[in-house]
Amino acid sequence: MWAPSNPIEKEYDRNNLIGGLRMKIVVLDGYTENPGDISWAPLAALGDLTVYDRTSYDESPRIRERIGDAEIIVINKTPISPATMDACPNLRAVAVLATGYNTVDAAYAREKNIDVMNVPGYGTDNVSQNAIALLLEACSQVGHHDRSVHAGEWTSSIDFCYWQRPLIEVSGKTAGIIGLGRIGRATARVLRALNVNVIAYSRTETDEGRAVADYVPLDTLFARSDFIFLHCPLTPATEGIVDAAAIARMKDGVIIVNNGRGQLIVEQDLAAALRSGKVACAAVDVVSAEPITADNPLLCAPHCIINPHIAWATKEARERIMQITADNVRSFIDGRPQNVVNR
Repeated sequence: MWAPSNPIEKEYDRNNLIGGLRMKIVVLDGYTENPGDISWAPLAALGDLTVYDRTSYDESPRIRERIGDAEIIVINKTPISPATMDACPNLRAVAVLATGYNTVDAAYAREKNIDVMNVPGYGTDNVSQNAIALLLEACSQVGHHDRSVHAGEWTSSIDFCYWQRPLIEVSGKTAGIIGLGRIGRATARVLRALNVNVIAYSRTETDEGRAVADYVPLDTLFARSDFIFLHCPLTPATEGIVDAAAIARMKDGVIIVNNGRGQLIVEQDLAAALRSGKVACAAVDVVSAEPITADNPLLCAPHCIINPHIAWATKEARERIMQITADNVRSFIDGRPQNVVNR
């Protein structure tokens, strides 16, 4: 648990009174947001703060025990179910340390007059940067060849250079982006700077989108793209949007990049396409169940780059999350809640 420990943090630890009483704020799973390199002081300024590094990522009695009589809770992936809300009658607000809030039953929270607040737009450039990094790793194979050199294979080579996997030039290729929101547009701008032709499919078409990509139907995107990026939200319409049928409509040797949500891809179908060579490489930052399970088919698939959901996690982005979350909590306390997703 966290408590103010240095002069700067103690300066923030002042009395913020609501109806004459300090609000109780409990952070249930704070470690991923703050493993110790940033400060909880902005939240500590707003009430009596208790921080748990981890509580549970599954439904558990410990969740309601740790919430206790707190009015405000801060979560990342700890689930907040109707049963938990019923067991915590003092609960008035849930602040999520992320944009996605699917770990909270937001509709039930609305019935209970509990505001659910998220953090939109904190990592647009971050996630775009990661998407481009995944593409460039798939095309340039930097990591693979670095490991080869450190294993002594260059030292023992009879040639001055070698490559163990195909190297692909991105310039002149076509990238298809599924979902042209803030992150999709940021990715498109970088791709265009790399002389990549950008097409996109999105549920809405905007002038901002037209400035960076050409909108096309989904089938056209599948057929024309050398690279496919998934930047769409996870909805019933997009779940499994990349399945065997979709892959069959893609170019042979396509590269698929996903740092959106793992459930956008039917992983068994993608693994089969990687084994057959239909998909040349997949580079993903997310999978359907996280942490990844030992039986995930992508773990055994060839030419599949997997990162542990870190597209969002630079220190700069996490500092923004902390500040926006503190602003959300402050706005709620002041009676002017912002970034509420369940009204």
